[in-house]
Amino acid sequence: MTTAVDCFRAAVDRRDLDALDDLFTEDIRLYSPVKFTPFEGRPMVLGLFGVLLRTFEDFRYVGEFAGASQTTADGTEAPSAVLLFRASVGGREIHGIDLLHLDDDGRIKEFTVMVRPASAVQALGEAVLAGLVADGLVPAP
Repeated sequence: MTTAVDCFRAAVDRRDLDALDDLFTEDIRLYSPVKFTPFEGRPMVLGLFGVLLRTFEDFRYVGEFAGASQTTADGTEAPSAVLLFRASVGGREIHGIDLLHLDDDGRIKEFTVMVRPASAVQALGEAVLAGLVADGLVPAP
């Protein structure tokens, strides 16, 4: 059985932003390592993914764990998956995880990204902000 997590991984592997649209709930929240408050709503999260797909170099998933965990938004337990990844940004190697929470229909309702090391977080933050500003998704600082 193919799940939203499987479809998500395949879409990211293909750099297929259009395929992500149906996988996200309308009110998806994405928690970023470079921003305290979440990105909210499908249009903003899809815009962010457009920037991320252009920003990451040599992005690849290297592992997956499935289970259940409490969501940040409402504290309910939801089916979840942790996807381990490796990539680079501006010559800095990144190790990270994507934590996906699914809704009752199997769509992604919450997404948390964690990356290391701190220097990679800084490089990622700068590159993503520049992309969001360039795409008109956030105002210039």
